[in-house]
Amino acid sequence: MIDAMTAGRNARMAAQTQADQPLPLRAAASPDPIRAKIEAMGNRLNLPTVAKALGVIEGEHSSRRSGGADELMDVRAYEAGDEARLIEWKTSARQGRPMVIRRERLVTSRVWLLLDVGREMTASCASGELAYQVAANALRMFAALSLRRSDEISLVFGDAASITRVPFNGDFCQFERTLDGALDRKWEHGRNIDALLTYARRIKDRNALIVLATDEHALTKDHLKEIHRITRTHPLTLIDVATANPFEVGRGRAVVDARSQRRLPAFLRDRRAAVEVNTHREYMATALERELSHMGGHMIRAGSSEAMFDDFVRLVSRALARDTRNLVAPAAGAASSASASSSVLAGGDQ
Repeated sequence: MIDAMTAGRNARMAAQTQADQPLPLRAAASPDPIRAKIEAMGNRLNLPTVAKALGVIEGEHSSRRSGGADELMDVRAYEAGDEARLIEWKTSARQGRPMVIRRERLVTSRVWLLLDVGREMTASCASGELAYQVAANALRMFAALSLRRSDEISLVFGDAASITRVPFNGDFCQFERTLDGALDRKWEHGRNIDALLTYARRIKDRNALIVLATDEHALTKDHLKEIHRITRTHPLTLIDVATANPFEVGRGRAVVDARSQRRLPAFLRDRRAAVEVNTHREYMATALERELSHMGGHMIRAGSSEAMFDDFVRLVSRALARDTRNLVAPAAGAASSASASSSVLAGGDQ
């Protein structure tokens, strides 16, 4: 009996001890705060705004199918069975009889999101993020708007070992899970940007929007010819991630080369060298953006997810600058966006 009482007392004490312990915190749905802004942006923008913004970025193209409200296809006399809404009254008045017109419908194609997953994308940015994390968040921004418009999305990941295409079907949450799963890798292979550009050029779906995400060291002037071939048949947007300048990293932080995994000696950190590196990078980025603009493409360059989000909103704002009827309120937490962006994304859904 004494043993039973002792066992019961021990059980009660164990239960009380367990009850006194704090409950484990539930894991946050998204440790990256910028994801909440991206999702909010996609939800708060109304459909006409999304369609116009992406249409300007990717260039809506002719479908050669009737049923739209764009280019005139043909005009003919009204026949039995034609819909009354197709009657063009001004033309009918001039002709003296009912006339029916058919207009062409604009369509947009599949969205191809290409991500460089070479080992070099594990380089650090000035914000403390890794380059592939900033690039992935940029792709999430395009996916949020594309899925809002019910576009089809194809994810393509490329490194020196392989190029993998991941067809995607689902909502934005499913897209995030798919992207996170693909980025959970060993990152043991280098990049092969040439193969990724060749893959983009061979996409048969002409006029499909292509978004290529890589860092600022991947593309050189030797790649401009291949990029020009892509822009002849596809609208192209380049995500250019700016990595940290190794010569201006603060003390106490080790600088490791993403390719060789070797540490940069502290005595090499020099202010003059840092300025020269920044000047060279800015010059190269400006030259690349100018060339892309001449080809009809777009470029977004930033060294953090926050700056990338602001630049993306600016790009959408410029696309909507000629139409102020479909303005929306800024996404929650996006108050820090640049004033040029916020001035466009203001007001309520129409």
